[in-house]
Amino acid sequence: MKTIKNHVQLIGNIGQDPQVTNLENGKIVAQFSMATNENYKDAKGEKQSETHWHSVVAWGKLATIIEKYAVVGKQIAIEGKLAQRSYETKEGEKRYYTEVVAREILLLGSKMVSNHKN
Repeated sequence: MKTIKNHVQLIGNIGQDPQVTNLENGKIVAQFSMATNENYKDAKGEKQSETHWHSVVAWGKLATIIEKYAVVGKQIAIEGKLAQRSYETKEGEKRYYTEVVAREILLLGSKMVSNHKN
C-alpha cells in the first residue's frame, strides 16, 4: 500500500481581503478565508447547495502573490495540507482549529491567470 499523505485541493472564492504580516524574522505570511460550494440533490431529488468556509495560510512568495492579487470574491485554487493549531482563550480554555497551509495557488477568474508554487 502506498503512503497516504496529508493533501487537500480546493477551488473557491476568497471571503475576505487577506491579512498579510511581515514577521520580525523577515518571513511574510498571508491569512484569509475561502468559500467552496457543494452542489447535490437531496433525497427528494431537489438541488441543494452548501457553502463551506476554510481558513487558509500562505507563506513566503505565495504570501507576496496573495497580497498583490487576491481580493474578496477572487476565484482561487489552492493545493496544500491541513494543519491543526491551538490557542488559549481569555478564560484559559484551549481551542483548536484547522487551516489549509497553501503549497501552490492558482488565481482564476480573470484574463490574468497565475500559477505559483511555494
